[in-house]
Amino acid sequence: MKLKQISVPIENSHDRLYEITKALAERGITPRAFTLVDKGNYGELRLLVSDLIAARQILMQMEIPGHIDEVVALEIQTEPGHLSQIIEALMDADITIKYSYAYAGSHLGRTVMIFCFSDNDKALQVLAQKRIHALDYLTFDMLEDAA
Repeated sequence: MKLKQISVPIENSHDRLYEITKALAERGITPRAFTLVDKGNYGELRLLVSDLIAARQILMQMEIPGHIDEVVALEIQTEPGHLSQIIEALMDADITIKYSYAYAGSHLGRTVMIFCFSDNDKALQVLAQKRIHALDYLTFDMLEDAA
């Protein structure tokens, strides 16, 4: 299953990050996974949130551009080599990882990584053949939507 995340280019400033996270919190929106990448004067904030539609509306009201990306969340086994087996299966299918970040959730009790692949649908098919299944919205306590 693919999940939808919101990606936001923001100034490299803790003030701007604070404004965004505070605005989301005031509307009861909880980040479920979060990464901020440094790109010089600007950064790229990527979030899985409890309510994507409301989060996007808030950002629009703040005049902050954001776009929706599809990503895949996978449980990574704690045994050595599991991640490299996943990457090998994707390489064999000519699928590249555009970016990835880890999610640490104590309620899950396991390691989860969020991926954006060159072809998410094909990646899901390849991984399913290897009995590696993507996590769903319920795992993250997120509202599923069609945004």
